[in-house]
Amino acid sequence: WTYPGLIQPPWPRLDWSLSVPRPGAALDKAAAAWLSHPEGCTVSPPRSPPCPNLPLPFRAGASVGPGAGRYADSAGGFCYQESAQLVSVTRNRFIHWTTSGDTLELVEESLDINLLNNAIRLKIQNCSLLPGGVHVCETQNLVVILIVTNQTVHRLVLPHPARMYRSELITEGQMQSVFTDIGKVNFRDPSNYHMIPSIPGLASNSTASTAWLSSDGEALFALPSASGGIFVLKLPPHDGHGIVSVVELKQSSVMQRLLTGWMPTAIRGDQGPSDLPVSLSAHCLEHDAFLFALCQDHKLRMWSYKDQMCLMVADLLEFVPVNKDLRLAAGTGHRLRLAYSQSLGLYLGVYMHAPKRGQFCVFQLVSTESNRYSLDHISSLFTSQVSASATLLGEVGWDIKRVVGRVSLEEVNIAGQWNQVFVQPLPEEVVTIRDDQDPRVRGERILDLTWDELKKEVTLAVENELQGSVTEYEVSQEEFRQLQVEFWSKFYACCLQYQEALSCPLALHLNPYTNMVCLLKKGFLSFLVPCSLVDHLYLLPDEHLLTEDDSTILDDLEMSRDVVCLVQCLRLIGESISMEMAFIMEMACSRLQPPEKAAEQILEDLIANDTENVMEDIHSKLQEIRNPIHAIGVLIREMDYEVELEMERAQPLNMRMNLSQLYGSGTAVTVVCRGVCKMATTRFLICRDLLILQQLLLRLGDMILGGGQLFQSQQDLLHRTSPLLLSYYLIRWASRCLASDVPVDTLESNLQHLSVLELTDTTALTPHKLVSSPQTIVELFFQEVARKHIISHLFSQPNTSLSETSLNWPHLITAIAADLLSLLHVSPESMWNEYIRLLQPWCHVNVGSCRFLMGRCYLVMGEGHKALDCFCQAASEVGKEEFLDRLIRAEDGEMASTPRLQYYDKVLRLLDVIGLPELVIQLATLAITEAADDWRSQATLRTCIFKHHLDLGHNSQAYEALTQNPDSSRQLDCLRQLVVVLCERSQLQDLVEFPYVNLHNEVVGIIEARARAVDLMTHNYYELLYAFHIYRHNYRKAGTVMFEYGMRLGREVRTLRGLQKQGNCYLAAINCLRLIRPEYAWIVQPASGAVYERPGASPKRSHDGECPAVPTARQIEILELEDLEKECMLAHIRLTLAQHDPSTAAVAGSSSPEEMVTLLVQAGLFDTAVSLCQTFRLPLTPVFEGLTFKCIKLQFGGEVAQAEAWDWLAANQLSSVITTKESSATDEAWRLLASYLDRYKSQNHLYHYCVINKLLSHGVPLPNWLINSYKKVDAAELLRLYLNYALLEEAVDLVLEYVDALLGKGHEHFGIERPLSAIAPMVWLPYSAIDQLLQALGESTANHHRYLYRKVQDKLEDYQQKVDTATRDLLYRRNYLSV
Repeated sequence: WTYPGLIQPPWPRLDWSLSVPRPGAALDKAAAAWLSHPEGCTVSPPRSPPCPNLPLPFRAGASVGPGAGRYADSAGGFCYQESAQLVSVTRNRFIHWTTSGDTLELVEESLDINLLNNAIRLKIQNCSLLPGGVHVCETQNLVVILIVTNQTVHRLVLPHPARMYRSELITEGQMQSVFTDIGKVNFRDPSNYHMIPSIPGLASNSTASTAWLSSDGEALFALPSASGGIFVLKLPPHDGHGIVSVVELKQSSVMQRLLTGWMPTAIRGDQGPSDLPVSLSAHCLEHDAFLFALCQDHKLRMWSYKDQMCLMVADLLEFVPVNKDLRLAAGTGHRLRLAYSQSLGLYLGVYMHAPKRGQFCVFQLVSTESNRYSLDHISSLFTSQVSASATLLGEVGWDIKRVVGRVSLEEVNIAGQWNQVFVQPLPEEVVTIRDDQDPRVRGERILDLTWDELKKEVTLAVENELQGSVTEYEVSQEEFRQLQVEFWSKFYACCLQYQEALSCPLALHLNPYTNMVCLLKKGFLSFLVPCSLVDHLYLLPDEHLLTEDDSTILDDLEMSRDVVCLVQCLRLIGESISMEMAFIMEMACSRLQPPEKAAEQILEDLIANDTENVMEDIHSKLQEIRNPIHAIGVLIREMDYEVELEMERAQPLNMRMNLSQLYGSGTAVTVVCRGVCKMATTRFLICRDLLILQQLLLRLGDMILGGGQLFQSQQDLLHRTSPLLLSYYLIRWASRCLASDVPVDTLESNLQHLSVLELTDTTALTPHKLVSSPQTIVELFFQEVARKHIISHLFSQPNTSLSETSLNWPHLITAIAADLLSLLHVSPESMWNEYIRLLQPWCHVNVGSCRFLMGRCYLVMGEGHKALDCFCQAASEVGKEEFLDRLIRAEDGEMASTPRLQYYDKVLRLLDVIGLPELVIQLATLAITEAADDWRSQATLRTCIFKHHLDLGHNSQAYEALTQNPDSSRQLDCLRQLVVVLCERSQLQDLVEFPYVNLHNEVVGIIEARARAVDLMTHNYYELLYAFHIYRHNYRKAGTVMFEYGMRLGREVRTLRGLQKQGNCYLAAINCLRLIRPEYAWIVQPASGAVYERPGASPKRSHDGECPAVPTARQIEILELEDLEKECMLAHIRLTLAQHDPSTAAVAGSSSPEEMVTLLVQAGLFDTAVSLCQTFRLPLTPVFEGLTFKCIKLQFGGEVAQAEAWDWLAANQLSSVITTKESSATDEAWRLLASYLDRYKSQNHLYHYCVINKLLSHGVPLPNWLINSYKKVDAAELLRLYLNYALLEEAVDLVLEYVDALLGKGHEHFGIERPLSAIAPMVWLPYSAIDQLLQALGESTANHHRYLYRKVQDKLEDYQQKVDTATRDLLYRRNYLSV
């Protein structure tokens, strides 16, 4: 493979840059904070959370020991053995670290899940970590970290991830790291660290070291001895007992003695410093370990730790062509690496450092007889640059170089040739600031703050620095802007310095299981990904491009040479394009202008400004191309990802669960998306240059292309290149555009809106995970949508065994990037507004879906009218595109209609949920034209239009939509809603004045039903119905409505206000009937207490749960004007009573006239009661009885009763009111009663009788005026009353007086005109009553009664004698007159 470079996030967008001196301390601190933040200004995938500081204090006494000076910074990495296994907890997990002085930083990374607590910082005080002095070993249950410093060795024992997470399925999005419980480790445990003994002591001029675990769990550390050679320090197993031992590997071993016979003395060595190891590596066996030492004398020595024997000594200068000068110098820069394969054995990679020309050598360890070993030289490769580091992966070597202050990387292939690796360059040192840009960049201080807080902190620091430099009180706007530019430029320069320092490469990390390559830098971690053919050729330097092997490009060698020449032309064009020319193409793509026009303009500028004859060079190169049309087609095909992904096959559950988190971590997402961004950026430049070249070819015409057919082919290629250019511009934009955080309420609202669309096969959307830095649109798309589809597609081959599936990083990252590019090309539902807008000029796939999603974006942004235009444009593609077909998928039981109507229905629901009634009306009106032959759909749309017009207050338009509804049931529902809504809004004039053609009875029925179903005092449906009939001159119905309203008010609203409204209702009804001719002035009386049926009302039941019997038909009662006037008077009287006594309002409303008389009498309103009785022709008996009773109460009441009596006395009209002191309330009451007896006559003097009877029943003596009054009209009845109440003495007095009156003594007091005589009319006595009186007196034993008895007898005898005399005289006269 070839590699495009380190996939690194871009710098923060800084719209300024000036070359400035070293900034001040405040800006220095702010820039350090910015770059030290995990996502502040990093050029690597997101790093771990802040590392906890874990100090490890060790005191070595006064002596600082060997190598006390600060060693060079170093880095390294470790891969789990099962990191390539799909079914493994450690899948795609690795650990990397950096050392600096006494500090070790360890980070565990995962490409699948986000690890928690995955970073630690160990500070070993008073010690310095050896470069390469960190070694990680893995056992079945443990992860052991072995650390070597200049004075100590350490062992950290951590649980293995497989022990922490028992399940093999990885389904969570995050997991605890192996460093989670690092705080529980006892760093002072003597069994896990040891001081390096002074004897033999650590060599001061070598930093070599290695460490490993034995099969028994012992930790072994191999270090260069101060006296030359190697010593091994062994720590006992962490869970066992033992002592620390030190073994020194000396050359006086048995093996060395065996070698003495055939090795020269110069090679054997003599314990001199020449055999000091400069690089150590160990290869573990089952019960032994081979220790390889590359020494200063350029010899490679192989030791057996178990036997403590030197098994092999090899002079590596034998493999160096020119070694004379090298043999005389110490090989302090040599490096050794091992690579082991069970099938191929052990390989050794050696880098032989030389001042002018380094050399890589690859050897295979060969075992011979008698336990002898030798090296089999495989290959060598030379490099002219000074290498900083080298490593080995199988047969592939890597070399890091520093050239002119920048980092480059090369890879050697199996053929022994170096391939260029393209590294992400550092940011530009100078960036132009436009006048419309703000130079400020918002930025935080320490590592544990969020992205937003960091921006605020940096902004505050820079602004404070700026404010401190201003000495004048007032500064002009231009001066202030210049100051802003100056200080922000200082901050930017400081950021550049920090990044350059942190970008220093320290080591390469290779995963032998997945073939993943990472570059470990001082502050960052960078990944290498394979590079495609087109990108490789375009990015290669000229010297490499000229030497590129044509056979590696295409099978056709001639076509390969054409492609190389074509790429050379493109590079010439790209190098000649200035910033202004590039900006022309950028703006054309952004403004959706034809790229061909921009390319033509750039070509004209190139020709006009061609001072170095670049056009001639391009022309000469074109002459070398045999078939330019075919070569251009090859490049376009290589860059064209517009292909459809295959349909995903159904996968087993365990496969889906294992793949659910594959490459799902934030690190993997960033790597993939930054790789896509890099590819899109490169290919955008290729397409731009290719488009310019094609314009040049069109100008040259037949000179290059030949005939007209080739010219037409070039035109076709031009139209293929232009969309490709726009597509990569779009992908580059989406890869750089940061997504903003969505508020929770907005997210919930959008989820609700999406639920209306019923996209049932989409995954449930959840709030986006919290990240410390903003993500781009492509990162969000890959993380939330694309990753699942891509991974499922890659692992969709049938009969795939999970246990046999191995992950290969170069293959997978290439396939994932390619599939992501395909999805970004053809997936319209992936991006947002700007993405879809940029698709329009060139993408003609799923146009309707794009327009629909663009409408959704406009809805989110609040631009509803633009959204409606997009929805309408998308309607033409319904039935043609899969995404739109998913929208119109009919539900079970849903009535099928045309696809476009179903689409309109979904959009209408969406607009309705969002709350855009104007747009709903517009879209529904448009949809009606599609439903010309579907009356059901028309009814639905008309109902929708009516509803939203009504919601907007467009009453006339709502009525019009109602009348046009073809469905009578829907029309009735709409009419009912119109009535209710307009009543609630008090827009009654519109409701009354609508014509209601063919809907008059329905309206009346609706209003009547509403009037009879709702509360009378909170709704005015009766008044509305009254106005409705009055407006149409239907006075009789208007009167009927108001009379019914009054009746219900009396029954249901028993308040003063209800009585007032009742009276007004009856008055209105009377007015209506008076407007009609007399013969028609009548109404039908509503049934009293009737229950009006309402639709949907539950049946009424009795107390035992049974439905009552249906009432029989009632006889219709006709009410004329006179009857209404009576009811009106009754209502007025009720109101009067309620105003006089509010407590009676609850019972007065529905009282009958008879009941009202009783209530009025109780309240003392006797005049009103008399009027009521006269109107309804009722007897006045209750009035007289009530008044008599009040007189009795006053007669025997106290002062309180006297005072209260004046209130009701004042409510009655007396003939003359006496208010003197002699007059009391009792006197006035008796006088009122006397006036009533005089004023209201009755047959048989009934009222006198009832008054006297009431008085006597209460034992009250009869007033003289009442006795005298009644004696004149009915003395006999008065006598009977006396007898009834056993008033014998009063009865005797009355009989004696009455007899005397008949005989002529006081006859005027009894109303007798002429006393007894022969010429007067006949007189009579109540003999029956007198007999009863005599009998009662005779039966009494009281002497007084006997006296009265005789007195009455005597009076009667006297009367009989005079009657006898008068009778004779009368007979005589008659006889005389007859003669």
